[in-house]
Amino acid sequence: MLDERKTAILRAIVQEYIATAQPVGSTHVAHAAGVQVSSATVRNEMAVLEQEGYVAQPHTSAGRIPTDKGYRFFVDHMAQPGRLDAVASQRVGVFFDHAHGRLEELLHQTTNLLAQVTHHTAVVVGPRAERAVVRSVQVVGLSTHHAMVVVVLSNGSVETEQVELPAGTSEVRLSAATSHLQRVMGGSSLDPSMTVPSTGDPELDAVCIVAVRALAGSFGDEPVFVGGTASMANAFDAVDTVRSVLRTLEQQYVVVSLVRDILNRGLSVAIGAEHGVEPLVACSVIVAPVVVEGEQVGSVGVLGPTRMDYPQAMATVEVVSERLGRHLSEGGGGQHG
Repeated sequence: MLDERKTAILRAIVQEYIATAQPVGSTHVAHAAGVQVSSATVRNEMAVLEQEGYVAQPHTSAGRIPTDKGYRFFVDHMAQPGRLDAVASQRVGVFFDHAHGRLEELLHQTTNLLAQVTHHTAVVVGPRAERAVVRSVQVVGLSTHHAMVVVVLSNGSVETEQVELPAGTSEVRLSAATSHLQRVMGGSSLDPSMTVPSTGDPELDAVCIVAVRALAGSFGDEPVFVGGTASMANAFDAVDTVRSVLRTLEQQYVVVSLVRDILNRGLSVAIGAEHGVEPLVACSVIVAPVVVEGEQVGSVGVLGPTRMDYPQAMATVEVVSERLGRHLSEGGGGQHG
């Protein structure tokens, strides 16, 4: 554990480096709030902090920059939980007060909101479809050979799958299939292995089987939305770093397992190499669960350079995840739109 003076010096280095992205010299630190010692004393303390791995000297200049260990100490011991400023707070409030429409659209827009407020890349992982209960099922004819199966779920999402019909399927049969599926599936959770009881009419059963099979293939994956990736290009000088980060973010399963792993470890912040995803070692990830009626149904997070404004980003993620959870529990991901 660092003593009070070293803690104040490390805080000054982290805050100044977050603000300027320039190595921080002893003269600046000596004048920082809570330090108030001579530049010579600061230099000695900075040398100790460097030996202990909290700061590093990128080149021969007198300036120091925080290491991942330094950021971790800052987050765990010094970063006051930030408060959203009035403008950002109002923006989040207005967004959720007016949000409606399909769940996918809501999650997509939430990702954009988070990216705009934090100026980092935002990630939103939505609820799996099979957690939800079926509200309604409909089989709608598109042509003599094709139909659309439309399922509205209790979490507000609308799933649609196009299917090929047995030749000569009439509107009457489609209507009968709708009634049968509604009776069998309505009010129950989606299960990819679901089977539909026979109606005694082989042609009607064929339509129902095709519809259920098509739906089964679309469930089980959490919807993942990533927004604000352009901010990554501004966050790093090295083109190679940007390229490897963006390539990693395109792999949805990596993003989902990254977020899930951080939350499973009981963390809200993973700094640099802590999250274990090699191409993202220059990044930190801040995540919060989305909770509906006591159950985690998704997660919200931001990903940015380790030099991010942690208190502010943590406050934003916290507020957005809480508002999204409340919105979903109120049935706000309505099925229109």
